[in-house]
Amino acid sequence: MLINCVAYQEGKKLADILVEDISDYVKRSDCFVWVALKDAETHELTEMQDEFGLHELAVEDAMKGHQRPKIEEYGNSLFAVMQTVEMIDGELSLGEVDVFVGENYVLSIRNRCQQGFLGVRARCELEPHHLTKGSAFVLYALMDAVVDRYFPVVDALESELETIEDHIFTQGSHRLNVEQLYQLKRKVMMLKHAVAPLLEAVSKLDGGRVPPICVGTQEYFRDVQDHLYRINTSIESIRDTISTAIQVSLSLVNIDESEVNKRLAAWAAIFAVATAFAGIWGMNFEHMPELKWVYGYPVALGSMISVCAYLYYRFRKSGWL
Repeated sequence: MLINCVAYQEGKKLADILVEDISDYVKRSDCFVWVALKDAETHELTEMQDEFGLHELAVEDAMKGHQRPKIEEYGNSLFAVMQTVEMIDGELSLGEVDVFVGENYVLSIRNRCQQGFLGVRARCELEPHHLTKGSAFVLYALMDAVVDRYFPVVDALESELETIEDHIFTQGSHRLNVEQLYQLKRKVMMLKHAVAPLLEAVSKLDGGRVPPICVGTQEYFRDVQDHLYRINTSIESIRDTISTAIQVSLSLVNIDESEVNKRLAAWAAIFAVATAFAGIWGMNFEHMPELKWVYGYPVALGSMISVCAYLYYRFRKSGWL
């Protein structure tokens, strides 16, 4: 679906144009065209390919979707793939933004993404001195918007982790804590898969050989790279904390099991003594002196009770019961 199709001249909005007129404006050296699509259909991409002269491999990747974040160079043009990450009802939702960048054009396509980029366009139009840098600045603005939306997700994941940590020593909640920690770890890995490849890709636009389109805008992409580095560092910190929390929870489970085993062992020892007494006096030998003793039965019961009580006292004192 077409969202916007606008031509810009010397950093200022020239006009909203028709799709069939795009190629006419792209040919002009003093203009560039910025087109935004949402959940583009195949015929729309084909039409854009004809108007902008897009490389067929890049168009094929955009049609397939579900691409790994990357930045690829095709002659004098760039094809960038970024993943959007949104927190919806406590779950992470992944989307994708594909951006085609040429000397006189920018084509942005967002898929499975609820948040739009109209605010990005409005901000750019309020800063015409930046738009004079051309299509590379638009790529930076879109990339910066995508990356900035990672920060609230990181904050939400950190808050969720803190909530779990508050209950990690609560008796009887260890199994639930481990389940929640593994679910949180899955979310963190989803964000990691969006951030880490993009961090690697953006480094191509700052140091070393920079694509001709991005010459003069390296400092902007360096800023994006710095944000991605900070986010990646936070993700690694969360992952380490989750791993530690999981180990602590499992250790607490083992401690609880040890306590149960000690209690069972203590009670088994107590009943074993009573069983031994009963077994001895239950053999019924003819010449056992205690069998015909008047006080034999109460003495036997008293002995068993006394020894069991003493064992109970000792186990209780040592913390086994």
